[in-house]
Amino acid sequence: MYETLKAIHLIAVICWFAGLFYLTRLFVYHAMAEEKNNEMLKTMERKLYKYIMNPSMVVTWVFGLWMLYLIPEWMQSGWLHAKLTLVVLLTGYHHVCGKYVKIFAADANKKSHKFYRYFNEIPTVLLIVIVFLVILKPF
Repeated sequence: MYETLKAIHLIAVICWFAGLFYLTRLFVYHAMAEEKNNEMLKTMERKLYKYIMNPSMVVTWVFGLWMLYLIPEWMQSGWLHAKLTLVVLLTGYHHVCGKYVKIFAADANKKSHKFYRYFNEIPTVLLIVIVFLVILKPF
């Protein structure tokens, strides 16, 4: 059963990160757009966030916690505490992305495309650290 949970968890993580990477790229394009009232970008951002990213985040959390329930001794490991801290930060980042979806939908964006280019790098850094923590289990 654990292997099945792990597979579903990994699929959800991949979908979640794909959404995070793509949504923030859409923010860059939206911030650069000549036409401020760009309905196509607004629709893409809203649907990606609502129908792909939100469910992927929930499935990631549910199956991750389910695996932790099956192997409670992991809670004694420092690497897991570090990973969970980063996943909580990633969840916060996810919700900030949702705030930006609403800001763009209201044509109220005040940030430049350069801001979103840097903002786009945050999940990459988190992904790298999380993967190394899970694979290497350094502490």
